[in-house]
Amino acid sequence: MKLQKLLSILFVSGSAWVVAINVAIAENAQISSSKIPYLNQVEFFSSSAYQLVQTPSQETVTITAVKANPTDKGVEVILETAQGEKLQVTNRSTGNNFIADISNAQLRLPSGEATFRSEKPNSEITEITVTNIDTNTVRVVVAGEKALPTVELFDDNAGLVFEITSAATATQPPQQPETPQSEEPAAQQDEPIELVVTGEQDNYRIPDASVGTRTDTPLRDIPQSIQVVPQQVLRDRQARSITDGLENVSGVNPISPGLAGSRDNFTIRGFEIYGNSLVNGIPEDILSDSSFVNVERLEVLKGPASVLYGEGGLGGAINFVTKQPLRDPFYEISATIGSFNDYQGTIDLTGPLNDSRTALYRFIAGYRSAETFVDFNEFTKLSIAPSLSLSLSQNTDLVIESDVNRMERNGQQPPGLPAVGTVLPNPNGRVRRSFSSKGPVTDNLTIAGRVGYRLEHRFNENWKLRNAFRYRFYNDDDRGGAPDFNPTSLAADNRTLNRRAIIGSQFYDYYYLDTNLLGKFNTGSINHQLLFGFSLSRNTTDLRFEFGIPAAPVDIFNPVYDQRVVPTGIPNSSRFITRDTLGIYLQDQITLAENLKLLLGGRVDFFEERTTNRLTNVETNQSDTAFSPRVGIVYQPIQPISLYASFARSFTPTIGTSATGEAFQPERGTQYEVGIKADLTSKLSTTLAFYDLTRSNVTTTDPNNPDFSVQTGEQNSRGIELDISGEILPGWNIIAGYAYTDARVTKDNNIPVGNRLFAAPEHSFNLWTTYRIQKGDLQGLGFGLGFYYFGERAADLANTLELPSYFRTDAAIFYEREQFRAAVNFRNLFDVEYYTSRFGSGTLVAPGEPFTVQGTISWQF
Repeated sequence: MKLQKLLSILFVSGSAWVVAINVAIAENAQISSSKIPYLNQVEFFSSSAYQLVQTPSQETVTITAVKANPTDKGVEVILETAQGEKLQVTNRSTGNNFIADISNAQLRLPSGEATFRSEKPNSEITEITVTNIDTNTVRVVVAGEKALPTVELFDDNAGLVFEITSAATATQPPQQPETPQSEEPAAQQDEPIELVVTGEQDNYRIPDASVGTRTDTPLRDIPQSIQVVPQQVLRDRQARSITDGLENVSGVNPISPGLAGSRDNFTIRGFEIYGNSLVNGIPEDILSDSSFVNVERLEVLKGPASVLYGEGGLGGAINFVTKQPLRDPFYEISATIGSFNDYQGTIDLTGPLNDSRTALYRFIAGYRSAETFVDFNEFTKLSIAPSLSLSLSQNTDLVIESDVNRMERNGQQPPGLPAVGTVLPNPNGRVRRSFSSKGPVTDNLTIAGRVGYRLEHRFNENWKLRNAFRYRFYNDDDRGGAPDFNPTSLAADNRTLNRRAIIGSQFYDYYYLDTNLLGKFNTGSINHQLLFGFSLSRNTTDLRFEFGIPAAPVDIFNPVYDQRVVPTGIPNSSRFITRDTLGIYLQDQITLAENLKLLLGGRVDFFEERTTNRLTNVETNQSDTAFSPRVGIVYQPIQPISLYASFARSFTPTIGTSATGEAFQPERGTQYEVGIKADLTSKLSTTLAFYDLTRSNVTTTDPNNPDFSVQTGEQNSRGIELDISGEILPGWNIIAGYAYTDARVTKDNNIPVGNRLFAAPEHSFNLWTTYRIQKGDLQGLGFGLGFYYFGERAADLANTLELPSYFRTDAAIFYEREQFRAAVNFRNLFDVEYYTSRFGSGTLVAPGEPFTVQGTISWQF
């Protein structure tokens, strides 16, 4: 894929070196994402990439002023220097951003600030910034609203000039500013130099994410650890699930492998994450990858997120950013074939619906059929994700998005294996990884989906109103009472696995409405970015199950399945649950100085849960209020380094009563975190975080009445995390992380104090790196290599079983040329046998995937 050719003309005058950048956003200047290059196609600065250099200056040039003047075409931004010293400029592009780095300059404005910013100068430009990025480099960023700006350069005597042209005049030839006569020969003055920009992207490094503040804030300015797994990483790894993607984030550990399309479960910083998921910043009740073909990137906010999103665990939250409609036509088809009869096909279509490009669409569809490495554990999945983006006016945008997913699988949950015969010795031998405790069962049908909108209205360049609504449903049908089978225990002969059957269905409906006001203002020399809003949600759950139906056991070494059961037809659990929540939140991002930023936030939630027990015809009601504060500070001693510290709390409703009839209080989480974020280069960033997390109000057995619980339990996790991502050298990318996690029970009436928390290894490490050959006959060829290590970890809170550590190796080889891409990915290259814990059970484990091969071919047009 290629960026448009950007023409640049340079004129040299005797008194100053000036560049005029004419930014045009028009139909003939749009950048199609289908033409964004892979790194192997990028011409870097050292070769034929965009590089403007006069005779290098021995000293740093001071930019003394920045002026923004309106013109009949749009906006003209001038960078003034004291004596018109010679400057050195390089350029690159990332998404819709045109970026120019002046490598021998320093911005020193009369106000003392080190940044100039012009927000929304016209409808086609989101923002223009001029800022110091280190002691001798100034960066100029022109952010296009919906497309990458086109750039032309001219010499002028005024300084470094940016001429930004509105869409109405973008198609017209740019007017060259008049150049004063100088004593240089005319040939030197007028001879143009054509410069071609092939561009480059921050493929493995994403500098911004909205998940940490719900605003467009650079990650380096947020006092909390946030890791992003971008699209290029997901593509290079050919990620098929959430688990594949989150393996690239430190401190995130899988609980179950998510076989046959079941839900993925994780621990983050030692605490289990089950429902802490977001889609485009909107909370959802179930962490599911049912529509993973629509995921653009994954954002992991580590630590409490209640101050922004309401109830949730304190380990972290995962935000799924979906693929959005594009202004330029883009079409892609891909096909994948893998081990164990794994077949997948996807189509991705997007572009404008009208000539003015005020209506954009995107349609993504994917189908997958796989048998998996476990006997009888197979599934088919169909995903459809349409979306529509409408520009209702110059200041109002509306995005309507939805997806529907239909999945048929062999039972509701993946089969588990007994620990004896897998991670523990068995006198009868080892159990095959492919053994299924469930056996053949009738396919279970699940239909899930979501539909909603996001509306934004900009009152002016400083204030905007945002409103979003989403409805999500999840229907797990029992297909007329077909049983599912779960293992319970291993008999004394160490080969007979006892089983129980379960019949039932579950239906979830989730409604969420959020409205907030975002504004920027100053109080004296202090800058504020204020966020104020409220959210309303309703979550309904309809459960009908008959548990514990007697079923025939199975021999784990010579399985013969008897699937006959005799259900009573009367469920022993039938409930309808409704939870309503109102949240009101306030956040202020305060810039005390250019290098000192303060974050203050608070949220109060009012929730009520009503449960109807249809077996007893009894309705119970419980309500409570929770306040979640957040305080953080960021200090940047030099531009590339951010030192931060933060305090935050979370809450999770705890439903139930004590022996005295008192309703349980919400479970609380408290985090203290300090860290360092550093831009090692303009393309390589790292985060080092130290944290201390405490989970309180944990229910534990009442010592005076074992049939009830009390909220005296407490758990603590403290640790260190290191993440790094970006480009090391041209064509060489990396995303890696290390986590040390000391997660233990600190108070409990039943579990021994000091026990390690469930599925939380003390040491874990991940590394994925790729290299793309940049030129020559092999240009377009690339290689990938990954290492994943998870240390010993407890299979349950009682610490009755310790799962052994494992070290897994992945690899990839791919070829990319223009719109064509072919890739072969190898997982578990050396066929390491490993197991993960499963739903807290210390007697059952879940097998990890053996050696698999996956081949993919895709074409963009």
